[in-house]
Amino acid sequence: MEYRIEHDSMGEVKVPADKYWAAQTERSHENFLIGVGIETMPREITHAFGILKKAAAMANHKLRPERMTEEKLSAISTACDEVISGSLNEHFPLVVWQTGSGTQSNMNANEVIANRGNEVAGKKILHPNDDVNMSQSSNDTFPTAMHISAVLAVEDKVLPAIDELVATFRRLEEEHKGIVKSGRTHLQDATPIQFSQEISGWRTSLERVPLRQFFSFSFFNLLFHIGLFSSQSLFWSFGTFSFSP
Repeated sequence: MEYRIEHDSMGEVKVPADKYWAAQTERSHENFLIGVGIETMPREITHAFGILKKAAAMANHKLRPERMTEEKLSAISTACDEVISGSLNEHFPLVVWQTGSGTQSNMNANEVIANRGNEVAGKKILHPNDDVNMSQSSNDTFPTAMHISAVLAVEDKVLPAIDELVATFRRLEEEHKGIVKSGRTHLQDATPIQFSQEISGWRTSLERVPLRQFFSFSFFNLLFHIGLFSSQSLFWSFGTFSFSP
């Protein structure tokens, strides 16, 4: 295998030449040899980082166009789209076992997007920290990526599954009409009822309970702020609050 030499505050580190990650990702890759190939950071998180970094670049371009130039935004956006699509999955090797607040995964995203973006631009215009991670902290980006992935999972998988289950119950209601069950006091149907009526109860419980509101973005947004404020209060209490990359 061929390697290239990357640098960070701790010195030099060898990185596989055909990978987009850099020094900080490689150090985590070497130091946490736990669950390799088994407990890899979920791809939902990886893809959410692509969404997050693209959105951050767009916001930075709007607020500070002299720093986040159109050229940089274009390169970052292209790289992020590839992260979102999953075509760069092989460049995110880290496992869930890490230190701190997800700093290694945040830096994995920063390094991959910067190096891929530079390749797209045909020149070195992006720095992992100064550009891709501009005005961000792992304390914010990792929880945000978690909530983006959660919202997408609910919208793409959970809610469609609920709709399918409701449709299944409707079909079963029709198929079991006329079948009468004996009353059972302990299940609160003390008088005989049709089996289709019982199934309709299951269906109605899904239709009437505000699951969509519960799984809405506002719910996750509230959950994020509760967690963030609690963690900040804890850090301030111990006097150890600090900003990480």
